[in-house]
Amino acid sequence: MVFGYTSLFSKNNTPEKIILMITDTFNWNCKHTWKKSAKNTMWCVVGCSIGDFGTILFFQLTQIPFSVTGIMILAIINGLLTSIMLETVVLIRQNLNFTGALKTACGMSFISMLSMEISMNLTDYFLTGGAQLTYWVVPIMLIVGFVTPWPYNYWRLKKYGIECH
Repeated sequence: MVFGYTSLFSKNNTPEKIILMITDTFNWNCKHTWKKSAKNTMWCVVGCSIGDFGTILFFQLTQIPFSVTGIMILAIINGLLTSIMLETVVLIRQNLNFTGALKTACGMSFISMLSMEISMNLTDYFLTGGAQLTYWVVPIMLIVGFVTPWPYNYWRLKKYGIECH
């Protein structure tokens, strides 16, 4: 941000100082950052969907009586956990130690993962009326799960240079 001031005269001819604030503009048009953030977001989708879909499929196949809300909450928790595990492994392969990789995976993309998980499960609920995986709802859930956090991941990468992978 840039601050400056200028002198103006009021109605009674006394000088007044007005502070002007000019903010930096954010660039949403960087193709390189969109590509990189898309790659990062895709890793999150893969990690989240493993735990999320696995949980929903388990309850769908076993027919264990459990509330839809309970299944969705478990699916979100498991999706977050599998995403954190996958990201930790990816970061370890990039020569980060386990503790550093786990902290990075937990902290840097939690907002992204949480928004992805909630949007995927709400999509499933609104389209199927419950926690059900069908051949036609899975691709829609994945698309919604990708598109929801992608702008946030772009912004975080562009503004702070922060990424998970």
